[in-house]
Amino acid sequence: MQIEIWSIGKANEGFIETGVQYYFQKTRSYNSVELVILQPNKKIATTDVVRAKQQEEELVLKRLQPHHYLIVLDERGKQLDSVEWAQQFQQMMNMGTKTVVILIGGAFGITDNVKKLARQTWSLSQLVFPHQLVRLIVAEQVYRAFSILNNSPYHHS
Repeated sequence: MQIEIWSIGKANEGFIETGVQYYFQKTRSYNSVELVILQPNKKIATTDVVRAKQQEEELVLKRLQPHHYLIVLDERGKQLDSVEWAQQFQQMMNMGTKTVVILIGGAFGITDNVKKLARQTWSLSQLVFPHQLVRLIVAEQVYRAFSILNNSPYHHS
């Protein structure tokens, strides 16, 4: 099963990229994972919220394929602990899911049209985090989930 973390916004700062790649490298022994950054037009993103969200929706819909299992991250989504992340990934593998897409929306959130396409909506926290930091958190949680599934000592419950 392929896992793709899609994030709307600019490229990672160096320290974030180092952390994301660190966890991706550790995860590779268990599962394939990659980060896809969807970069909207900067002018629109800063001047017109409605148009910015529409443009972000277009970027997502252009890339989304029928075989993708879309999970949207949203502060109003279901909060899962790390073991539950692992269980969700196991269920998706058991279902024969080809590609899981975890979507980190833009600064103004995700459109309702994209949310309707999601198979699940998860929340990392009721706190709000910078999008680049969310990329790092998700990369770590994916690694942690596969560590749990493979009985690695990384996760201490």
